[in-house]
Amino acid sequence: MKAACAHLLAILLLAGGAVVRAEVYELPPVGNDVIGAVSSVMARAEDTLLDIARRHGLGYEDIVRANPAVDPWLPGEGTTVVLPTRFVLPPGPRRGVVLNLAEYRMYYYPKAKAGEQPVVMTYPMSIGRMDWNTPLGLTRIVSKVQNPSWYPPESVRKEHEEEGRPLPRVVPPGPDNPLGRHAMRLGITSGAYLIHGTNRPAGVGMQVTHGCVRMFPEDIEFLFEQVGIDTEVRIINEPVKMGWDGDQLHLEVHRVLDETPAAVEDMDGVVIVEPGAEAAVDDGEIIVEAPVRGRLTTLTVQFVAATNSKPGELDWDHAERLLERADGIPAPVGRSIKNAATSAASE
Repeated sequence: MKAACAHLLAILLLAGGAVVRAEVYELPPVGNDVIGAVSSVMARAEDTLLDIARRHGLGYEDIVRANPAVDPWLPGEGTTVVLPTRFVLPPGPRRGVVLNLAEYRMYYYPKAKAGEQPVVMTYPMSIGRMDWNTPLGLTRIVSKVQNPSWYPPESVRKEHEEEGRPLPRVVPPGPDNPLGRHAMRLGITSGAYLIHGTNRPAGVGMQVTHGCVRMFPEDIEFLFEQVGIDTEVRIINEPVKMGWDGDQLHLEVHRVLDETPAAVEDMDGVVIVEPGAEAAVDDGEIIVEAPVRGRLTTLTVQFVAATNSKPGELDWDHAERLLERADGIPAPVGRSIKNAATSAASE
């Protein structure tokens, strides 16, 4: 297929009599980092922005940021709604599952078989709210359960008790179970962190969970069959992403989360780090580099990294405007150049 960076593959599967739609993008070759395309639709009279978002693989924050002048709950029949379905791939290895908290988005890179076109799947997700942060670092899928029971932690039961909404020690499978019908456990032994479905899909794409990653039921149902045990999961917090689309350098900016982990802590294989820090595991040792502070500093670091192997120039004024706008929509902010002496890599 042509135009690998922008082409969308629509997969329609029959599962339990229902049609499940999974959107998959061709993975661009190394040196190219942008997938998808921004488009728009007309709202129907009965639509909310979340209804439209869910139909197009987006979450609440995605659709609201891209349409700041539109009423989220009553956009109105005939209103043009922007669909921000263009993404700069997150930095780092293109393998396993990558969860970018600042973006409220998951990326999954399935292993391609010989002769197959590599693809990337991407889905909106909810993350931990301010007092229940989702940890950053490296971990793996350690188990998968269909129709799981929920064993609410003591801290969650205490919170509900204080609010006058007591919880039982075990919530069985069914419509009242907040885990939905599918759950995948992460290898964080000091905390029950899951990637799971939900019985309240309106919250997908928000910072609302107790630390777990919540997905639309149809998304986790499809992903559950694709992701195997021991799949690597990398959890990052990158509100600023930069990457190449051919000879154009694109910038994608998201709002900084209200609160993120601030301390470095060993969680049996998972590292909690400050926003912007780089964490890795080398021969069993956890290595954490100093965090990058400030969006302009982050922008500079990413520009240097992007132009390290491909010389380029950046429109700093336009880039700073995108930093302020933070609408999550990638836009060109630079271009490649032939004279490496004027690129960021050599400044």
